[in-house]
Amino acid sequence: MLDNRPTLPPEIARRRTFAIISHPDAGKTTLTEKFLLYGGAIQMAGQVRAKGEARRTRSDFMQMEKDRGISVSASAMSFDYGKFRFNLVDTPGHSDFSEDTYRTLTAVDAAVMVIDGAKGVESQTQKLFEVCRLRDLPILTFCNKMDRESRDTFEIIDEIQEMLAIDVTPASWPIGVGRDFLGCYDMIHNRLELMDRADRNKVAESIKINGLDDPKLAEHVPADLLEKLLEEVEMARELLPPLDAQALSEGTLTPIWFGSAINSFGVKELMDGIAEYGPEPQPQSAEPRQISPEETKVSGFVFKVQANMDPKHRDRVAFLRLASGHFQRGMKLTHVRTKKPMAVSSPVLFLASDRELAEEAWAGDIIGIPNHGQLRIGDTLTEGEALKVTGIPSFSPELLQNCRAGDPLKAKHLDKALMQFAEEGAAKVFKPTFGSGFIVGVVGQLQFEVLASRIELEYGLPVRFEASQFTSARWVSGPKEAVEKFAAANKQHMGEDNDGDLVYLTRLQWDIDRVERDYPDVRLTATKEMMV
Repeated sequence: MLDNRPTLPPEIARRRTFAIISHPDAGKTTLTEKFLLYGGAIQMAGQVRAKGEARRTRSDFMQMEKDRGISVSASAMSFDYGKFRFNLVDTPGHSDFSEDTYRTLTAVDAAVMVIDGAKGVESQTQKLFEVCRLRDLPILTFCNKMDRESRDTFEIIDEIQEMLAIDVTPASWPIGVGRDFLGCYDMIHNRLELMDRADRNKVAESIKINGLDDPKLAEHVPADLLEKLLEEVEMARELLPPLDAQALSEGTLTPIWFGSAINSFGVKELMDGIAEYGPEPQPQSAEPRQISPEETKVSGFVFKVQANMDPKHRDRVAFLRLASGHFQRGMKLTHVRTKKPMAVSSPVLFLASDRELAEEAWAGDIIGIPNHGQLRIGDTLTEGEALKVTGIPSFSPELLQNCRAGDPLKAKHLDKALMQFAEEGAAKVFKPTFGSGFIVGVVGQLQFEVLASRIELEYGLPVRFEASQFTSARWVSGPKEAVEKFAAANKQHMGEDNDGDLVYLTRLQWDIDRVERDYPDVRLTATKEMMV
């Protein structure tokens, strides 16, 4: 992408690792399905809306996701497309799962933003976009649902430019809208792409034309639509910036494709765009030095831990993004946090919802490592060098509730279940110094429901969440004596998180202000880097 980067080995250069971000219901899961369909990973895309068994989409495997039709956990899928290897990391679009999504975005090199043609840029898209902005991620945009009544094309582009402060260049231009939506004119390759409404799983036909004055256009496009198309494309070429690879890689310009994922239209062009303009695996920021993908030694970091992917075994899978090198199954890697060697004997690759053993993987790939709790979010694995990947955030929860086991005799099992979820990053778990029980903190209300249903399903423990007197938690740091003095004076407010770090549980903002005034040496922070 950038001229001063060394050339990557072909195996690494052909990898494209990206996430899809969108507001709930913009059609992200459907788009993911079609990607897998074109990547040959699945034969028939599941209809998300159909009834019964048919509506189980391939990338949602948790019971709750299937019941509710939302993606809760970010799963990773790898598939080949032409000569490229796509690693698609699915992010939950639901705002209550934002933390998982933030972390996922640390593991990808680009993001595909899906917006709904009728609704434009929605609140959640804007939030996720801000995170991409923090990391200067290149962004490619797909405007979905063009086969429904949608807004004027210029209006959609203007809204993206204004609300997200990013330049937009059209990669394709829609012809007609809603019922009259015929397809798109591919502005990069001068082609006419027509949509086939009869068969949703069929790839649209593509007609090669020589520019907009080609008489062949009139054979396929009705006169009134053609006139509008010529006028709009001419305006777009004058008003909007051309596609500039440098600006795209710096995250200041996004190309936009128009289409309808459910009708398999525009998806292939988007995939070609990812292959052609999407970044190859990028260097990863770490301490004490940056990690480059072309280094021969293997390194990677855990950005997500998923417990009980296979309900029959209490297994945990740590999702590892390879930052450098060529990994081979059975390799011994050093677990930097504990300085212990770890033999990675059964790494898995996720191909849609099937997992298979990964014999090898390259920088840019995402592999799952089954483990019994050794690996946590933010952990770095290397071939011996003490590197720590930085920038994986852990947020202070906004909602706290007490958690009690329905059956007091099973309280010990609850410890274990909650610890597991805490290490997975699904929730923060605090053990107050005084009193019994646990305080569970999450970023969004829906997570309490998810936790309660998972603890019951996976551990057979009915639990109840009750209102807590505390409203937020802050991590405590500072000189040892000051911290000890502070903790002794505020015993009823103190607790520990699942890593054993000291936490100050607060009721009001006033509590925090008071500490800052009375204990100037003690620092209270709302985030903690996921590396201890």
